[in-house]
Amino acid sequence: MDKETLRREAEGLRNLYQQLRSRLAEVIVGQEEPLHFLALSLFGGGHALLIGPPGVAKTLMVSSLAQALGLSFHRIQFTPDLMPADILGTELLQIDPETGQRYFRFTPGPIFAHVVLADEINRASPKTQSALLEAMQERSVSLSGQTHPLPAPFFVLATQNPIEQEGTYPLPEAQLDRFMFAIFVGYPSREEEMEIVRRTTAVWEPQVEALLSAEQILHYQRLVRMMPAPDNVIRYAVELVRSTRPQENQDPFIRENVTWGVGPRAAQFLLLAAKTHALLSGKYAPDVEDIQRVAIPVLRHRMVLSYQAEAEGISPERLITYLMEEKVPVV
Repeated sequence: MDKETLRREAEGLRNLYQQLRSRLAEVIVGQEEPLHFLALSLFGGGHALLIGPPGVAKTLMVSSLAQALGLSFHRIQFTPDLMPADILGTELLQIDPETGQRYFRFTPGPIFAHVVLADEINRASPKTQSALLEAMQERSVSLSGQTHPLPAPFFVLATQNPIEQEGTYPLPEAQLDRFMFAIFVGYPSREEEMEIVRRTTAVWEPQVEALLSAEQILHYQRLVRMMPAPDNVIRYAVELVRSTRPQENQDPFIRENVTWGVGPRAAQFLLLAAKTHALLSGKYAPDVEDIQRVAIPVLRHRMVLSYQAEAEGISPERLITYLMEEKVPVV
């Protein structure tokens, strides 16, 4: 892609992004950073995990985003008794009224939508959680020897309550690794909370008009991948990822506090997220600052900390910041 075409396409993407944020602001009060990372997930082609206490509009963010994108949307409420077939679908025995022959017909489950909200994903058993693995990675579902493609684009946007742990099942590392971002959604400010109460206790019916189509989203996802990335930016992303692994990092602070670092998928998501952030920021190529801007939500849910780190209250965010500030040189 030549520079002039890239400039024109990037300008169109930024205009759409501003319109998207304006329309979502009519429904969502505040939450600027979570909405920004949801947009990065959208145009970067990744899934996102929203972590936050009850009542901070996690579900409303996802449903409003689906409306603004003009995409099909299904919500799955995860519960301990939810089964994989409740998500993926099942084959039902049918009888042909003319011949009387019996046959099986596949009935798609709620996973067959452009945007799937996995609400309180950690409330389902690991068996049910694993039903999403193939869908998130391969964008398809395999049942009874048949592979059924999912709609394109396809996003799993999951929510998780970090406070209440009774009746929950921690997400396995393989599941967490498939999310591009772990987005923390916090409480609103005093002014924002007053506006939330004012809106929701009046006659208020939040609706978001469709702004984009599936074809446009796929087009801009290709644009992100076509964006050139300098070698020094790729090298920085790879070195940052490798520095999280205690097997490859001799730094005592990392070796004492990290049991397992992050895998290669993290470097891929780092670069895609940095490209998307650069495009939305008016740049035509990502730089190291773009990698640093997206590093924490991309890396924090992939690190397995040691018992010592958990006992001393050392967070993944602190370790990632330490690596960026002290150990991974900007070249």
